[in-house]
Amino acid sequence: MGRTLENKKEIVADLKETLSESTLALVIDYQGLTVGEITDLRRRLRPTGTVCKVTKNTFMGIAIEGQEQWQPLSELLQGSSAFLLVKEDFSSAIKAYQEFQKVTKKTELRGGVMEGRLLQEKDVKALGDLPSKEQLMAQIAGAINALATKIAVGINEVPGSLARALQAVAEGEKGGSAEGDSAESAGE
Repeated sequence: MGRTLENKKEIVADLKETLSESTLALVIDYQGLTVGEITDLRRRLRPTGTVCKVTKNTFMGIAIEGQEQWQPLSELLQGSSAFLLVKEDFSSAIKAYQEFQKVTKKTELRGGVMEGRLLQEKDVKALGDLPSKEQLMAQIAGAINALATKIAVGINEVPGSLARALQAVAEGEKGGSAEGDSAESAGE
């Protein structure tokens, strides 16, 4: 028994909603994967906030109609397609997919779309090589901490430098007046 029109509309509406929340869409050829392997892929992607949708290319084609940022996806709609719709941490999602691909050796990445641009496999790999969101946050926190430490040291150094400068001026004045006193006493 085929899908009803209402059921098809629900599928397309769900795809549209997921796409509206996504920053990156990857298309993989999943031919040859078992249900268990697809489940394993979804389990690996879940912590990264990525949704794996296995649907007909026609449904995805309808879902991207009128959405300019997803139009390049139409070039990838062929064969058995699974769509990895990444909401936030695309680096971790790509790494999770790459690990899955190494284990199964059954899928092939066709490409992806991000910010209205079609991405080839090498582009997706470059995105995967970027640090994860957590790593970037740690690097930023480290940089802020280092800057705060430098500022604190600099602020603490100002009074010490001022004190040393005043001490040097005071010693210079004492030394200068001592020389003047001895010159006056020698002249008398």
